[in-house]
Amino acid sequence: MSFKIIEQATARLNRSELAVPGSNPTLFEKAAKSNVDVIFLDLEDAVAPDEKDQARKNIIEGLNDIDWNTKVMSVRINGLDTQFMYKDVVDLIEKAPGKLDLIMIPKVGTISDVYAVDMLCTQVEDAMNVEKRLGFELIIETALGMQNVNEIASYNRRLESLHFGVADYAASTKAKTTVIGGPNPNYHVLTDIDGDKPRHRHWGDMWHHAVSKMVIAARANGLRPIDGPFGDFGDKDGYIAQANRSATLGCEGKWAIHPSQIDLANEVMSPSDKEVNQAKRILDAMEIAKKEGKGAVSLDGRLIDIASIRQAEVLVEKSKLIASR
Repeated sequence: MSFKIIEQATARLNRSELAVPGSNPTLFEKAAKSNVDVIFLDLEDAVAPDEKDQARKNIIEGLNDIDWNTKVMSVRINGLDTQFMYKDVVDLIEKAPGKLDLIMIPKVGTISDVYAVDMLCTQVEDAMNVEKRLGFELIIETALGMQNVNEIASYNRRLESLHFGVADYAASTKAKTTVIGGPNPNYHVLTDIDGDKPRHRHWGDMWHHAVSKMVIAARANGLRPIDGPFGDFGDKDGYIAQANRSATLGCEGKWAIHPSQIDLANEVMSPSDKEVNQAKRILDAMEIAKKEGKGAVSLDGRLIDIASIRQAEVLVEKSKLIASR
């Protein structure tokens, strides 16, 4: 391991994250009673400009009056390039003190964007004598943000997670697609010409590089990488496929833009009983090997070593976090 020790963000269960429009408070109670890990009440893209003020009032009222149970609560504020952002931050802290865990900052392009919101939050929190300091969730959803993702992730105050905002990222890079997440039939290669035999298409994942780059930046700085939305909430299998891809790359959770996606995300992003049991067997086997002065040992015909311990510990710790909830 490097001599540099990576400080981990606040440990939270973040398998599923439900988006709830602030302009539709009738959905708040349902969200509070769901099985989701994190809820973000939205003031940005899901709210029309002439509804911003009322949505902010709805969210403040909901934070103060609703029993959100054990949910981690976040609010997606408006972008730094709008006239709404400062009032979002000031009102949330002043009028619902201690009710929020996180603020989600959209379209983060540079590390200065994070600094600006941090400064504003700190000033209001200090003025209010608020002890519970807000954490930050950052959405990487522009070409500028992806270019600067490593520097952005290195900001060492308040940061907890990076999220991939696929729709705005597609718009920012001028990608030839109108779907929100998922594959694209034009992103494929053909097998070679072989006489008159039909050529086969092999689809690829056009978001692979972006998600992988975000995951690396997040993990290198102790943050949780979270995959963003999958627009077709009627396509259960498609959502599961994208969530599995994200989990395989290292993502810790995925957005749910519809309640039907919550349980899908929780299942994919949770280690199975089989995986947890195997992880515990690895830890037991390595403990025996350690007592015998060995650095590696065979288990079920496979080599396990110190790296195996680290992988197993991740699964076991996550299972404990899930059980504690």
